[in-house]
Amino acid sequence: MMKLKKYQEKSLEVLRRYLELSRFKGAKEAYDEVQYDRYENHNFRHFQPLIGLEQVPYTCLRLPTGGGKTILAAHTIHLAGESYIENEHPLTLWLVPTNIIKQQTLETLKNPDNANYKVLENAFNGRFRVFDIADFRQIRPQDISESACIIVSTFAALRVDKTEGRKVYDHDENLEPHFSKVPTHTINMERDQQSGQIKFSFANLLHWHRPLVIIDEAHNAKSDLSIEVLNRINAACVVEYTATPAKNSNIIYSVSAAELKAEEMIKLPIIFSDHISWEDAITASIQTRQKLEAIAAKDKDYIRPIILFQAENKDRKITAEILKKYLIENKGIDYNQIAIATGEQKELDTINLFDPYCPIRYIITVQALKEGWDCSFAYVLCSVANTKSATAVEQLLGRVLRMPYAKTRTEADLNKAYAHVSSQSWPHAVTQLHDHLVGMGFEQQEAEEFIYTQPSLFDPSNQIQEPFEVITTNKPDLSHFDLVERSYINIEKTPAGNFLTRASKNIDQQFIENFAKTVEDKKDKKEIILKGQLYIKHQIKNLSPSQRDEPLSSPQLCLKFEDGAELAERELCLPETGWNLLDYYTPLSKDTFAIDEQAKQYVADISGQKITIKALCLTEQLKLDGISTDITELDLCRWLDLELHQIDIKQEILLEFLRRTVRDLLVRGDLNLPKLIRGKFILAKVICERIDAYRKQAYVKGYQTCMFGPEAIVSIDSKNFSFKFDPDNYPANLLYEGPVCFDKHYYPRIGVMNNEEAECAQAIDQNPLVKYWVRNLERQDRYSFWLPTSTDKFYPDFVAQLNDNRLLIVEYKGAHLANEDTKEKELIGKVWAEKSGNLFLMAWKKNEAGRNVCQQINRTING
Repeated sequence: MMKLKKYQEKSLEVLRRYLELSRFKGAKEAYDEVQYDRYENHNFRHFQPLIGLEQVPYTCLRLPTGGGKTILAAHTIHLAGESYIENEHPLTLWLVPTNIIKQQTLETLKNPDNANYKVLENAFNGRFRVFDIADFRQIRPQDISESACIIVSTFAALRVDKTEGRKVYDHDENLEPHFSKVPTHTINMERDQQSGQIKFSFANLLHWHRPLVIIDEAHNAKSDLSIEVLNRINAACVVEYTATPAKNSNIIYSVSAAELKAEEMIKLPIIFSDHISWEDAITASIQTRQKLEAIAAKDKDYIRPIILFQAENKDRKITAEILKKYLIENKGIDYNQIAIATGEQKELDTINLFDPYCPIRYIITVQALKEGWDCSFAYVLCSVANTKSATAVEQLLGRVLRMPYAKTRTEADLNKAYAHVSSQSWPHAVTQLHDHLVGMGFEQQEAEEFIYTQPSLFDPSNQIQEPFEVITTNKPDLSHFDLVERSYINIEKTPAGNFLTRASKNIDQQFIENFAKTVEDKKDKKEIILKGQLYIKHQIKNLSPSQRDEPLSSPQLCLKFEDGAELAERELCLPETGWNLLDYYTPLSKDTFAIDEQAKQYVADISGQKITIKALCLTEQLKLDGISTDITELDLCRWLDLELHQIDIKQEILLEFLRRTVRDLLVRGDLNLPKLIRGKFILAKVICERIDAYRKQAYVKGYQTCMFGPEAIVSIDSKNFSFKFDPDNYPANLLYEGPVCFDKHYYPRIGVMNNEEAECAQAIDQNPLVKYWVRNLERQDRYSFWLPTSTDKFYPDFVAQLNDNRLLIVEYKGAHLANEDTKEKELIGKVWAEKSGNLFLMAWKKNEAGRNVCQQINRTING
């Protein structure tokens, strides 16, 4: 099965935590807790419940185009069934915006060769079924009880003001077997107006089983009527996936474009050029493609760069046929290398573009390529179309951003995407591209960083000052500029009637602000300001240390064993035989896991809090007395073993631990086997937390011995164990957007900081002994510096390169009192500093000696 990328794993990890907390604390409290932990002291939006379903977990995961939303949605089904719905075979309603996407989703979920199918096959051991909502009559009661059923539908199929006459809401005798066990007094189900009986409708069937609802491109599903649909079907849990969330979406996790780039999923930056005429745009794009093909010949993998041309509709000037004719007759392109992909002409449907013998190098489309179409050989976008369809442009941009083989190429030019447009069709080209990237899920700062409007600026070796160029729809009025300033500003009218301005020197922020005042049109102003900001940011003198390819690296701790040194990680601190879970076994007490007989609910101790958990689904009401079951104690232990599989615990050890746990629970007298089986999901969570606690105890003992004791084996081996910050990748998930400005940060963007952390960063930035520094990212072990602790990895807040080549590592703790975790971090930081000859500071807003952060930094550096 395809291995998930780190950002995908993190997305699912956060979703799982939210759903598990929702089960114990409620949807709102769980969301706010997860967000508080993620943002720490930063502001975040509080939970926005669904009207009528206020207690239902309702959340959104935001991924930029190309982030793999569909495969995450496939993983979500088992995850939600396990962590919240507590059903091994959850019923899922998968909602998509269009019939085309519905058909393609069905194809990926039903095709055994597709990664999405394999996710479901692995999660449910092959026991799943996928249905088009149009085929709901084919669903049998045993399908729902024995398999994970996934029904794929458009929102439009359910979103109606009046339900009469719509098949999913109509009484259907074929569905009668599904309602044989539904009590006639069940409330909130649609009834026949004449008889008052519950309708045997598919909507009522969903209502009874309370489905998990997955919404693809959720910004299309925010109307009051859409919320009414979720009420009608009695959704148990709603998870949205989109690149562009609506304002009221509960975004539990947001993936940045930089994270996709770091995982080698997309090409960035975008080298962007706007041209006076559409003919010029085509010529330049062909030249770019030819250059890339020559470079691609050096790559170890086969790559044939392709141009995606966006032509105009049939009633316009530059249609697909006219563009094809122009390529053949005016540019000498072999017609065998051209394919047209429109609604009427589908020349790509039978072609494998990855085949080395495939001749296609030029693809012409109009509005958009087929949803789900993907060819990472697409490198160049050339748009000569005057279109107002943001969706079409963003979809095509998404195509040229995908990285071949999802692997960074050895030739730098093959890691970039290219776009050529005509100012005739894109009058405010840079602004439009910027807005399209934001529409695809890029952060504002990312969109600005990853657009290069003048390719020569991207090469740090180029010391020639390029002129500033911008195209506006109105002629700039230079009357406010003096004669000297006007002498280096040239304005000429383009064939399309726009105005091209070139300014040759003294281009700074003040000039851009003054020049923006020369036009009245708001779009012209925005274009000047944005293009000016990009121009200034990408000048050599304004590049960050990473963009100048300055090095930043740090020695790492290692452990010296008889057969050599290894990178210091807590797992290596255990004995060669590992740890034995059975050494820590104790029975579960009534305070840890029990049943409240009167309230018919479970009582469990999760994370030190006693929590009551009621039955979630109408079909799973707790019947705690008189239950008989064919499932044995061994069957329950085996189920728990599958749920709690641990890579560092042998199966026979885990099974014995589970056998003792179940045995001792039954011996207590207040529980029987049927009750344990009904509460097996809750029991699994309690046992999982117990195992984690025992594991921590085992690691602490070995960690102390290796790192700090008289027999400590920790050391430094800079030659073999050194971490280097990647100048091309800084996968910050959240960015700093505060008021403090910084001059020495290693990267052009800065990871998120609260106000006190920003003050600490400012003290580092302003210190004359600091050459440059980086906001170290949390939980990015490939791209951040870390030190081992007994429980996890410690990512210090800041890493600074000093002018004397020493490193200063700073962990900021504000005014909070030190706890055991803080003490352990300070200890390992000081060990690293002592062994490596560098500096470590546990900084406080004001330390015990009364020194502020600036004074603490100075004292640490100067000794």
